Amino acid sequence: MENEFSASQAEIIGALVYGIIFLVLVTLGLILFFYYSRRKIVEKEVEKINIKLDHQKKILQTTIKVQEEERNRIAQDLHDAISSKLNVVSLTTNVLIDDDSIAEEHKEALNHILDITTRTLESSRKIAHELMPPILDKFGLKVALEELFDEFTSNTDIKIKHHIESLNDLDKSNELHVFRIAQELISNALVHGKANQLKMELKKEKEGFALVFKDNGVGFDVNDIKKKSGIGLQNIKSRVAILNGQLFVESSKKTGSIFTINCHSYGY
Repeated sequence: MENEFSASQAEIIGALVYGIIFLVLVTLGLILFFYYSRRKIVEKEVEKINIKLDHQKKILQTTIKVQEEERNRIAQDLHDAISSKLNVVSLTTNVLIDDDSIAEEHKEALNHILDITTRTLESSRKIAHELMPPILDKFGLKVALEELFDEFTSNTDIKIKHHIESLNDLDKSNELHVFRIAQELISNALVHGKANQLKMELKKEKEGFALVFKDNGVGFDVNDIKKKSGIGLQNIKSRVAILNGQLFVESSKKTGSIFTINCHSYGY
């Protein structure tokens, strides 16, 4: 009788053990199922986000490419259509001024016309140069940036300290992006930041480059630009994204602003 009771108890215990093992396995199976299902969902969402970001980047790249092409066209029109015609006016006016048969009062008017024509011609050349700097294509980014700094500092109280290293592995398209970023940074610092001392470093790294720009301006709230950026800063962000870079911004009313751009692999 005792043997039968022991056998029955052993069967019950065995059934309980097997039941517990079964429940553990089922629970483990459900956990693994939900884990891998969730992982697949997350992977799909990440893939969708990457596709969206890639699409946005292509749109940005196309938009900026069209913008640069339009700038190039306008610069060419300024040079070919307006500047050439102004040169003709200038030459003709000089011929009339040298003509002894022209009355002195008329020569004064001609000198005034020549002065206006010369200033307009200079303004036209400056605008064309800013739209599409020929020195960038001929001599590269380093020389173009140094000339850009000279343009801002000549005949002004603005001081720009700079250390620019040559980025030989940067193609012309990406050189233009870096040049435009520098233009925007300087313009923003002077117009919005009211700065008069700037510092820019462009260093070549093992992979890519690092750009650090500092100013002594009035500064701003960094949290505000995270919510809404102005056109200039948005343009900088767009070009940094195309370069596959990262932009870091620090700003304080006591110390001004610091923009750091790290680019380890260039855009396509």
